[in-house]
Amino acid sequence: MNFIKSIKNLTLTEKVIWISSLIIIFISSMALPDNDWLSIATSLVGATALIFVAKGDPIGQLLCIFFSLCYAAVSFKFRYYGEMITYLGMSAPSALWALISWLRNPYSEREVKVAKMTARKWMYLSIGTILVTVVMGVILAVFNTPNLIVSIISVTTSFAASMLTILRSPYYALFYAANDIVLIVLWILATIVNIGYFPMIICFSIFLVNDIYGFINWRRIREKQNCNA
Repeated sequence: MNFIKSIKNLTLTEKVIWISSLIIIFISSMALPDNDWLSIATSLVGATALIFVAKGDPIGQLLCIFFSLCYAAVSFKFRYYGEMITYLGMSAPSALWALISWLRNPYSEREVKVAKMTARKWMYLSIGTILVTVVMGVILAVFNTPNLIVSIISVTTSFAASMLTILRSPYYALFYAANDIVLIVLWILATIVNIGYFPMIICFSIFLVNDIYGFINWRRIREKQNCNA
């Protein structure tokens, strides 16, 4: 994987989305009296990862692993243990799994082959999501996690999105978009307590835009691959 070649492979629209995301995150963070540099770095890595995931480029999953580790650290600082456990125990391993899956199923050097979701896959995904939600809900309650209900919803949407990413389905982006909305709410609640976490609101607002683009682009990629099949 070559990061420079991956950047060159981005379209003009994708470069504009990426650079604009980085600028917005950085400027909005600098406007705060107390900067949380870990939150800023996490947001920048995440925005970079998503544009390459939206492109179907495996390097995006490698960046997602780094983002998961950084985000877990930010979550730990605010006692969002659900987010920390989710990203350390689920999102980071899922990104690694997705990276392996994407590398094993290439359509071209920098584009993964989009897969079709079957009824059986949806059934297994639904069962797995319910089980993970119940188990994590109990764990989060035991840890006395702040904003428990929102955290549980975050686990549900994040798990479904992670599994759909591994399955190489365009619907991963819709579930991540839903997760972005949940996390915007979660970090608004955190920012009310500590303004230093405001960059995380900007971060997931940017993620929402990127994930919407990801869904649109993956459908475009799927149609192109089907036509060339």
